[in-house]
Amino acid sequence: MTKAICLIPARLASKRLPGKALIEIRGLPLIIHVAKRAKLSKSVAEAYVCTDSIDIARACTAYDVPHILTDSTFRNGTERIASISHKFPGSYIIDVQGDEPLINPAHIDDVLEFLINSSHSPEIVIPTLKTVYNAPDSIVRVVSSRSGRVMTLTRAMVPHPFAMRPQFISKHLSIIGFKPGVLQRYAELETSYLEEYEDIELLRAVENDFHVYSTELSGDSLAVDLESDLIRAKVAFETDPFVSQYLN
Repeated sequence: MTKAICLIPARLASKRLPGKALIEIRGLPLIIHVAKRAKLSKSVAEAYVCTDSIDIARACTAYDVPHILTDSTFRNGTERIASISHKFPGSYIIDVQGDEPLINPAHIDDVLEFLINSSHSPEIVIPTLKTVYNAPDSIVRVVSSRSGRVMTLTRAMVPHPFAMRPQFISKHLSIIGFKPGVLQRYAELETSYLEEYEDIELLRAVENDFHVYSTELSGDSLAVDLESDLIRAKVAFETDPFVSQYLN
């Protein structure tokens, strides 16, 4: 399989759960779990935490996790990783969000495989998971065409239950695949209309007619945004199949 570079944007200033990147689970900071698990992917050649936080950088050094210090002026994580993507010319980039300590390494492999082998020639791949229709507002929902092309991303309750009530929606999984050069193009664009109102950074790519596609994966994901999410994550680690591969 073609190798990719994994870039993990991380910041310390979290509104809902302050300092969550450095909160410890099973003796490791949350962001270290993300990086260690990303490196378990068969398709990841290198994984870097990208941050403007000296504290996060120090934690990465302490746990032998490669990191790159960035500016602190970015509006979102995609801009943050785009700013250093020129360091890896010609590389496929996998963006893994820094708040998912239970990320499945095999999902990274699936995203890269679809990015490279899909007949639709996607520039960006956003994987999805099936979840119940009445998911929380924080969940980003993906609306795709029959071919998988992403028509929109939204936090709204879609499809709207006008004729009948849907049972499931497609939830955006916090892994994003980019073909070489695409991140640089993204960074050159201004914040888009829907991106600003929905606070969903990939809408900038959709609104500017990038070839953005979705692929459905199996399993689940857990972003740590609230104290209750942290409690759920700690419980899930008790039966997690990957943690023993990197936790000494």
